[in-house]
Amino acid sequence: MKTSNLIIIALFTATQLGLVSCSDNNPINPDNPDDDNQKNELYTTVLTNDANIITQTYVQLNDEASNLTVKAQNLSVGDEVALEAAKEAWKNARAPWEKSEGFIFGPVENLGIDPAVDSWPVDINAINNILNSGDTINSSVLETNNEARGFHTLEYFLWGINGDKTASELTNREIEYIVAAAKNLENKSQQLANAWLPSGGNFANVLVETGPSNPANYTSQKVALKELVEGMQGIANEVAVIKIENPLNGNGGNPKPNAEESRFSHNSKLDFANNIRSIQNIYLGQFNGVDSKGMSAVIAEQDASLDAEITAAISDAISAIEAIPGTFTDAIQNNREAVENAQGKVLELSNMLQDQALPVISNL
Repeated sequence: MKTSNLIIIALFTATQLGLVSCSDNNPINPDNPDDDNQKNELYTTVLTNDANIITQTYVQLNDEASNLTVKAQNLSVGDEVALEAAKEAWKNARAPWEKSEGFIFGPVENLGIDPAVDSWPVDINAINNILNSGDTINSSVLETNNEARGFHTLEYFLWGINGDKTASELTNREIEYIVAAAKNLENKSQQLANAWLPSGGNFANVLVETGPSNPANYTSQKVALKELVEGMQGIANEVAVIKIENPLNGNGGNPKPNAEESRFSHNSKLDFANNIRSIQNIYLGQFNGVDSKGMSAVIAEQDASLDAEITAAISDAISAIEAIPGTFTDAIQNNREAVENAQGKVLELSNMLQDQALPVISNL
């Protein structure tokens, strides 16, 4: 599947770029500039490139989730090497997921995949009920409770509630649960990748081929471009006012450590930085070292100064998050100024996207 998916993505890109090359046959009509159903060559290029980035991100997620299943199946009580390998595989799968949160729309929302893989906090009572049930634990058993599956349930088992779990503390029953949860995550990620791939639901083409009959109601290129900007703004806002704010000030202006997402693994800072990288990838049209035209090209055509400001704001937000000393758990107590600075930079980016970028797109 991994090899064939990448081939399909390459074919998809070539096909869509073929659409771009033909767009001169259907340019914006200067005699009717308000006709939103006409196709603009630059917008087609940007939508094609960003749809490809989204698809590749989900394929990478599925590949890493598949590897996590393998590492989970290798676990045994007392095997520290296997436990460390499973932890590393969790982190490797977590990264593309967090880099996808700038585009939580389409299948990831419509198919209920976001809550199925990333609900927080975990429901420890539900987890214990499953553990103590005596029933076989498999992927299908976990379908009924989002808070008892997904990334954070796996994180809870692999690291423990205090982040210091050892392989000798694992039980065979817990390993059974870990394998089931990993497989469930793999299944959801495969469902998501397939929904975007040309060989599956081909939602990438839905994002690109806008028009009155579009099945996702992307009735014009403007509507599709606006979806991308709203996705970027949404995750910037979430990082600033929920993911950072709740653990930083959730206890009446004081720290609330148990509100911190990914606190078992101390992966929170990387999660937040990768959330902003999801914005960076779509905005700049970048993925795995390959540059293409992203939303930046659309903004720059209308307002070059604003484009430069947004590009800098993205970089500043990532740098500020990474500059928080130590773990986020410790920083909300002992380096609050650094956390507040990062929060401020992310909020600046969110406001810039909301108050400046979105109006530019709305006025195209």
